[in-house]
Amino acid sequence: MNLRKTAAVLSLLAAFAAGYFAGTQDDRSGVAYAQAQGNARVFELRTYTAHPGRLDEVVARFRDNTARIFAKNGITSVGYFTPQDAPLAGNTLVYILAHPSRDAAKKNWDAFRNDPEWHKVKAVTEANGPIVEKIVSVYLDPTNFSRSEEHTSEL
Repeated sequence: MNLRKTAAVLSLLAAFAAGYFAGTQDDRSGVAYAQAQGNARVFELRTYTAHPGRLDEVVARFRDNTARIFAKNGITSVGYFTPQDAPLAGNTLVYILAHPSRDAAKKNWDAFRNDPEWHKVKAVTEANGPIVEKIVSVYLDPTNFSRSEEHTSEL
């Protein structure tokens, strides 16, 4: 699968997850940066590229610690995914978060980054060097038809 198709698949995945969870998540989430609308619910698609051979460590850190620390700091996890096809298979973790607003997202991310437990987990999991090479974050607004279970069940 070429890079353009991979990007399209990731976009479709984000739209599907946002639509599916928009009406079903009860969250006090939040954490990101400011958007023009300020108070509208927003989703965040994050893509982590692991250093070569370290994806399992990235996934384990999220599974064992990060997702829980996110929740403690008001960040709602929608889902975590690993791509099946090259070039992203084997070195990429993609996940989606939900925030009540970009303002709330920023506050919660700040709380997460300052959380002493996060600092301990990061230090332990990076004792042999950094495990994440690159992070890309994209904020998403659900479309007006994303809440429809009819549309998401057809995907």
